[in-house]
Amino acid sequence: MTSKPLVLILCTGNSCRSHIAEGILRAAAGDLIEVASAGSNPAGYVHPKSIEVMKEIGIDISGHHSKHMNEFLDRPVDTVITVCGNADQACPMFPGQLHRFHWGFDDPAHATGTEEEVLKEFRRVRDQIKLVFEAYAAGLKRGQSL
Repeated sequence: MTSKPLVLILCTGNSCRSHIAEGILRAAAGDLIEVASAGSNPAGYVHPKSIEVMKEIGIDISGHHSKHMNEFLDRPVDTVITVCGNADQACPMFPGQLHRFHWGFDDPAHATGTEEEVLKEFRRVRDQIKLVFEAYAAGLKRGQSL
C-alpha cells in the first residue's frame, strides 16, 4: 500500500488563508492527495470568520487546529504551497519535497470596518483561494503532476 502524496499549505499564522486553502483543496481533490496546513509562527487558533465563510460554501473546517510547520519536518512532503510572502521566505525544504508553489493572498484577518465589511473581505479572499485551488485540483484529476 502506498500512501497518498502530502500537499502542505503554509502561511505565517495558520489561522485563515492556509486553513481555507486546506479545506477547499481537500474537498476538490478528494482521495488523490493528503492535505495539511501549518504556519511558520502559528496563531494557535483557526479564525472564527474563516470557519464561518467556509461553512457558507459547505466545507467544515471547525475541527482544524493551528500547527507549526516543523511538525512536518519528519514526514515526506511532496508539495509545499505557500499562501503568504512571510511563509514563502521562512519555508524550509521538507523530506521528499518535489514541488513548491507560492500563491499569495491578502490576509483577511487584517480587515477592518463593520462586521459585514470584515465578512465581505473574508469571502473575497475565500473566493480567490477557491478559484486557484480548485484549478490545481482539476489538474491533479487530469493526471498532471503535483
